[in-house]
Amino acid sequence: MHSKVTLTKWMVAVGAVAISPSVMALDIFVCEPEWKAFLSAHAPDASIYSATTAKQDPHYVQARPSLIAKMRQADIAMCSGADLEIGWLPMLQARSSNAAIQNGALSMIYASDYVRMLDTHDHVDRSHGDIHEHGNPHVQFAANDMIPLSFVVSKRLQMLDPSNGQTYQLHGMKFRAHWRNKLNEWQEKAAPLKGTQVVGYHATYRYLYEWLGMEQVADLEPKPGISPTTSHLQSLSKLDEDAFDVIVYSSHQDRRPANWLQQRTGKHVVELPLTVSDGEGLDQLYDKVIDDLLSTLISSAEKD
Repeated sequence: MHSKVTLTKWMVAVGAVAISPSVMALDIFVCEPEWKAFLSAHAPDASIYSATTAKQDPHYVQARPSLIAKMRQADIAMCSGADLEIGWLPMLQARSSNAAIQNGALSMIYASDYVRMLDTHDHVDRSHGDIHEHGNPHVQFAANDMIPLSFVVSKRLQMLDPSNGQTYQLHGMKFRAHWRNKLNEWQEKAAPLKGTQVVGYHATYRYLYEWLGMEQVADLEPKPGISPTTSHLQSLSKLDEDAFDVIVYSSHQDRRPANWLQQRTGKHVVELPLTVSDGEGLDQLYDKVIDDLLSTLISSAEKD
């Protein structure tokens, strides 16, 4: 009995709790729905809880007691990182007192650690707005990095739950094969989007635009994280007609600034999802985003 207790303490101390499938499935905490979808593809039998929903801004989350409780019981946690959750995740980690989800533990995974980050900064000055020193944290749209991330997650799951290691390996292989096929499909389908210029709302789709050869030439926000102002929107309304093709905002953002600019420029507006909806796979998010952009681009071309 004493040896069993000692072993358990040691496993918690290193943040690697291996759970036998005969006892219970892995309990996983994620910060955003996209990582729930991602992990569901790799560990379909796990119990996965997301701290945020598709309609929430992951920058701003209240560290509620229910979230602390969920984090306290988690065997593994996965978040975007790059300070996206800096306003609330550290508090959850501290109050949960769970060694498995502390920074540095094998069972605490940050997706941004395995993505080729865009827009890194040597110096962060808050006068420039809500910018992130380690780069743009909206890495759910870093399409080409999902396969390397899949390898990392598969290995980590195998290490933390070796009794189900073969299952995680097979699901990881299945995910990567499917994703490679989808990458080819998306590249071909989205070819007409190359060169499209957009006015966006925050830099939410920075990785998507980089991947598809699009460009965000202006932002409805005067500075990152600062709500649109009348004077800033008026300056955008003076852009040349050929300066941009469409106005893009995300499903969790206020539509009114995009509508205001549309009324004064005649450009089409498209609302894109920030993340997956309940029960969706990550590939379905990409399907919807590309389809919505193509539909808007076709509508704009027909108007012209």
